[in-house]
Amino acid sequence: MTPRARTVDPAVEAGSVPADAGPVPVEASAPRPSADASGPSDRADHRAGHPIGLAAEGVSLGYDGRRIVEDLSLRLPAGRITAIVGPNACGKSTLLRGLARLHPLEAGRVTLDGQDVGRMPRRELARRLGVLPQSSVAPDGVRVADLVGRGRYPHQGWFGRHSSGDDLAVAEALEATGMAELADRPIDELSGGQRQRVWIAMVLAQQPEVMLLDEPTTYLDLAHQLELLDLLTALNRERGTTIVMVLHELNLAARYADHLVVMSGGRVVAEGEPARVLDRDTVHGAFGLSAEVIDDPVSGGPLIVPIGRFHSAPVVTERNAGSESTLG
Repeated sequence: MTPRARTVDPAVEAGSVPADAGPVPVEASAPRPSADASGPSDRADHRAGHPIGLAAEGVSLGYDGRRIVEDLSLRLPAGRITAIVGPNACGKSTLLRGLARLHPLEAGRVTLDGQDVGRMPRRELARRLGVLPQSSVAPDGVRVADLVGRGRYPHQGWFGRHSSGDDLAVAEALEATGMAELADRPIDELSGGQRQRVWIAMVLAQQPEVMLLDEPTTYLDLAHQLELLDLLTALNRERGTTIVMVLHELNLAARYADHLVVMSGGRVVAEGEPARVLDRDTVHGAFGLSAEVIDDPVSGGPLIVPIGRFHSAPVVTERNAGSESTLG
């Protein structure tokens, strides 16, 4: 079973925010950005003109000497939404952590727009790559707005100066996730679903070019799952943000993803457009699940209908169509 992600502030773990929320020194080889460098409008223009792609080249990952992902190569389309799906413990979350430089590679490399992620300065990586791990724990007593504001640290200058652009980015993220009215509420007082939306708001406030989200719909009811995925779709279409997310909800992945990656046993078994990837053989081979694949009446894409043992439709026999039937 894939080990659980460490419960820490994802912005701290990705190198964008120090544990004490102080300024992060930039490596000596990197120029010192000004307080207003890489403002929201400039970054939006950059994204719209040049979507950023992410790739894994011969990547292997593991824990305690045990390989979880083996010699995996994958090119994630720039400016598109990719969903990674697969059964439990197949290596989805481990792969995502490897892509984000949150887990050391045992072999291979990860590139962001052609640059080796392992060689990029931490602050530059944090500006360009936003990460939402499976679970995170906020500092005691921190307010919603303060936590979301931590997503702005990569954009603040050498002395951590706060700008009006930071305020605007935080306000937009709170509004987009429906958390604006709870901006002054302590995180400790929120429900699990509300907390998840706050963490997502923090990643949105970071305004990265690429977003990596590990099961972002966790703790959310169905209405809020759709609302979140609609929000990510709008972000992708309006800003050109490359989005990569691990999802357990196979039908939501099929509906919202432009590109689908199906994993099993630490390897990619199929990838491409959902309509080309998802068929009965792939679903059975990857998930061990008998299912019918029909057209989604809403999106027109594939819709997985699990069969199971007890809910097969009754089949009427020719021998006694009026009174006798057998289970199909």
